[in-house]
Amino acid sequence: MQSYLGTAVAALAAAAAALLLVEVVHRATRRFGRRSLLMTELTDHSHRPFQVAATVLAVQFAVHLSTGYAVGEGWRQLLLHLLILGVIAATAWLVASLLVVVEDTALARFRVDVPDNRHARRVRTQVVMLRRLTIAVIVVLAVGVMLMTFPSVRGIGAGVLTSAGVVGVVAALAAQSLLGNVFAGLQLAFSDAVRLDDVVVVEGEWGRIEELTLSYVVVQIWDDRRLILPTSYFTSKPFQNWTRTEAAVLGTAEFDVDWAVPVQAMREELRRLVEGTDLWDGRVCVLQVTDATGGTVRVRALVSAADAGSLWDLRCLVREHLVAWIRDNRPIAMPRMRTELGDASSNLPWQWVQPRRPVRRAGDTDVPDDARVFGGSDDGAARSEAFVGPEETPAPRP
Repeated sequence: MQSYLGTAVAALAAAAAALLLVEVVHRATRRFGRRSLLMTELTDHSHRPFQVAATVLAVQFAVHLSTGYAVGEGWRQLLLHLLILGVIAATAWLVASLLVVVEDTALARFRVDVPDNRHARRVRTQVVMLRRLTIAVIVVLAVGVMLMTFPSVRGIGAGVLTSAGVVGVVAALAAQSLLGNVFAGLQLAFSDAVRLDDVVVVEGEWGRIEELTLSYVVVQIWDDRRLILPTSYFTSKPFQNWTRTEAAVLGTAEFDVDWAVPVQAMREELRRLVEGTDLWDGRVCVLQVTDATGGTVRVRALVSAADAGSLWDLRCLVREHLVAWIRDNRPIAMPRMRTELGDASSNLPWQWVQPRRPVRRAGDTDVPDDARVFGGSDDGAARSEAFVGPEETPAPRP
């Protein structure tokens, strides 16, 4: 009875000493590491697992040393085995927390709340994917080590190793879809095809990448729905990534209007509108007639914004304003169906009369900047160069 009491006292004393030591280390780290982000992360994330691991390890040593009187008895072996399993689990928890601390410290150097955050989002995506992978590996290794502490499992493991080839083939066939998604997730993380917070269009839906794991990708659609797709989707099917190179994007608003529309006046109204709103980033403001078939002409307004959300609101604002402007100020430009009855000589006063050809001036052929997509401004000139193929050297004449 005294031996059992001595074992309990030794275990409690070891646990108390371990907790005291961990608390001293924790307070010292917090005090001397206030200016260090790494030390702050250690005190916040690794304190609890360090506490548990140190306590279980100390109790295991105390029980092992204080139960010499019960060598060979079943209760001692069971207790020591349970403590060993606890040490393995607590150590795995501590290692995982240390990896999380390192990853969080690395992520803190890259801010995603700035306009130009493409590189930061790429690093964040890769670190998050590596975190999930490393934690999964740690859990699998910890479970494997815990199972190997059982003698019966070690015997089974030796038998399985003899037929590892057959088992590997069967496992590969059974987990083909899962492994395909895992490799697709790693490919997405390091190929820079898609990152967290990227704005994409998939399956006809417009949204942003909210979560990216080894097996699936969550797309937050603009109306707060969630579209969940396997990672292999993004490696096997085409999709639109609006923010792969930069967050700034272009968008259009199209109008089918009558042939009598005053294009230049409409262009000037578009310019006045975008210059008066903070949704426009000042890069592109172009209005062009892109089609003229049937009884209407198609006018396209091309504008730019700093991000996809601002672009959506800007496109809606352009539509609302220009529709109201045409209705209130240029009703003649509203779409209509024409039917003309008259003689071939156009003598009736309401028939169309060919206007006299105006005298063309030298400056009339100049195209204004807000009527050109490829040229007229620095951004338009850069876009023009991007769509021009390689120059061909003329062949020498014989």
